[in-house]
Amino acid sequence: MPKMTFIERDGTHREVDAPVGYSVLEIAHKHGVDIEGACEGSLACSTCHVVVDAAWCKKLAEPTEDEEDMLDLAFGLTQTSRLGCQIVMTDALDGLVVKLPAATRNAMG
Repeated sequence: MPKMTFIERDGTHREVDAPVGYSVLEIAHKHGVDIEGACEGSLACSTCHVVVDAAWCKKLAEPTEDEEDMLDLAFGLTQTSRLGCQIVMTDALDGLVVKLPAATRNAMG
C-alpha cells in the first residue's frame, strides 16, 4: 500500500498508509490528521489546503479552474498549494509529502 507523509503544523512528520483512490483529505481524516475539510470534499471551500512538497508537484495533475478559484481563498497560499480533496492517491504518488499550513480560513461559516 502506498504511504504518504503529513508535516503537521508543529513540524512533526507523520507517515501514514495512503490507500489508492482516497483523497489526501480522506487519508488525513482516516488517520486523525488535523485538516478540516468543511465542505466534505465538494470543492466549495479551502479548509483542506495543503502545501505539496516541491519534489511532488510535477507528479500531480494540474489543478482545475474551480480548484484554483478556491485556493484563492486559502490562508498562506504558496506556489505549491493544493486542496487535499483534489489530490487522489495513486501508486505513482507513493511517498507523497504535504505540509499543513499555519492556519485555514473557513468562508463557509
